Amino acid sequence: MSSQPHLISFKLCPFVQRSVITLLEKNVGYEITYIDLANKPDWFLEISPLGKVPVLKVNGNVLFESAVINEYLDEVHPPSFHPADPLRKAQNRAWIEYGSGLLMDQYRTFAAESEGDFQTALEKLKVGVQRLEEQVRGPLFNGDTFSLVDAALAPFFMRMDIIDAAHPLNLYEQLPRVKTWKDSLMARTSVQNSVVPELTELYHQFWKSKNSYVSRFF
Repeated sequence: MSSQPHLISFKLCPFVQRSVITLLEKNVGYEITYIDLANKPDWFLEISPLGKVPVLKVNGNVLFESAVINEYLDEVHPPSFHPADPLRKAQNRAWIEYGSGLLMDQYRTFAAESEGDFQTALEKLKVGVQRLEEQVRGPLFNGDTFSLVDAALAPFFMRMDIIDAAHPLNLYEQLPRVKTWKDSLMARTSVQNSVVPELTELYHQFWKSKNSYVSRFF
């Protein structure tokens, strides 16, 4: 039985990407198995209480929920990516949860089928991103030190970049701190290597299959 962390997810999953980034930043070896969400194998349903991804297997044990998985990985593979100060650590955890909400809002935005619904959802998403501007302390969320907040938000920014390249969204106008943060994350090797090489193509195909408004720009 392998002692390496074994992640189970699907290729487009932004939540498993958080854990892959964390493992790469910590230089920890890992395995990853991709499944078809439309045809989940029985063995996966047996180990995933909610039938959702990602799932982490370690020495025969199973963890689920991406934030919990990353907390575990951070604890067992020091040094920690959390601030030492208890208050700041709690604040970081709160912004990780906030980032999860942004990912869901992002999904709803790109899933919109009409231009009107898309623009309405995009404006809400922009307001959500604006709230980050005063929280960013430097090139990374906490300044110069990589954190689990960075790992949590990088998948959001990467998917925004994919759509923005096809259809400019002007998301970072008047948000210089967030723009610098986003660019710093996208330049990191761990972030670049945390996804399959064909991510952009798969992302385009996914939204085309949903007949979403943004798919007309691919």
